[in-house]
Amino acid sequence: MTRSPGNGRRRSVLISIKTKLGTLVVVSVFITTGLLVVALHTSTELRFITVFSVITTLLITQFVAHGLTAPLDEMNTVAKGISHGDFTRRVRGADRRDELGDLASTINRMADDLEAEDRHRKELVANVSHELRTPIAALRAVLENVVDGVSAADPETMRTALKQTERLGRMVETLLDLSRLDNGVVPLRARRFEVWPYLSGVLKESNLAAARRGLASGSGHHTRKDVHLHLDVSPPELTAHADAERLHQVMANLIDNAVKHSPPHGRVTVRARRGPYPESLDLEVVDEGPGIPEQERHRVFERFNRGAVSSPHGKGSDGGTGLGLAIARWAVDLHGGSIGVAESARGCRIRVTLPGIPSPRG
Repeated sequence: MTRSPGNGRRRSVLISIKTKLGTLVVVSVFITTGLLVVALHTSTELRFITVFSVITTLLITQFVAHGLTAPLDEMNTVAKGISHGDFTRRVRGADRRDELGDLASTINRMADDLEAEDRHRKELVANVSHELRTPIAALRAVLENVVDGVSAADPETMRTALKQTERLGRMVETLLDLSRLDNGVVPLRARRFEVWPYLSGVLKESNLAAARRGLASGSGHHTRKDVHLHLDVSPPELTAHADAERLHQVMANLIDNAVKHSPPHGRVTVRARRGPYPESLDLEVVDEGPGIPEQERHRVFERFNRGAVSSPHGKGSDGGTGLGLAIARWAVDLHGGSIGVAESARGCRIRVTLPGIPSPRG
């Protein structure tokens, strides 16, 4: 059986502390033995030799013990700071070649992770507050005008209020998906299905949703009607094995994002091909927009990231909440697949790979 590099490193680390303690014992024994030999060959009294030997051994032990316990005191101080919400302090000595250096590195990594989580939590509160404030303010303005008699409660006014209410509902639904994502309570219900009729339904729903809401803005559903959606499935009888509901989240968000960033009368193509494994699937969503700069590609699937494009193309397209692609990545990860930005001569190309039926483990 082979050992991992990490286990080998850990074993060598354990030897390091043992070596220090063993060296301390050996040195103490040698000092005591040497002094006893000196006492036997000289006229020095044995009691003086014994006292000197004890003092020397204690001094050496104290020196070694201080080198071992001082980092522990610092780690204790840093750990107490972390427990009180101070994630800025770090432990020195992470480069030590013993268990204490390994422990210092672990504490520093933990502090880095907690600091990042705390920063993300604050960003989450700030971004959610900002996203909810806009439709709430618009809905309040409409209702105040109706109550004050500035505008009548006619169908057009009520439709405006309904659009903002629907936008709030979509935001809340997105946040609920995010909560399920974090809590890991969403099960995966994979089944076999035919790809062509399935993706045709996804594209049809996307077009119907845009037509129904007109120019209303929202996250997760595009509102532009000037972009042509094209489906390319080969072979036509292609089948796949995945959770249809979760895959719908992926494709709806990718199509929504592609449409938002398409030029007027642009084209969004959804391609599906057979993957290398049984019932596996390779998907691509390609648009004709400005594309994603290479330095931004690793961030497009982060929460609340809206990309480097300052304003989407086309009337009726807003920036969304920046959660769609994060949820898409989560759904793909749930399948054990992969999602990423692929090279494209024009526009943006998002590639999704689903593993299909997992192979039985022997």
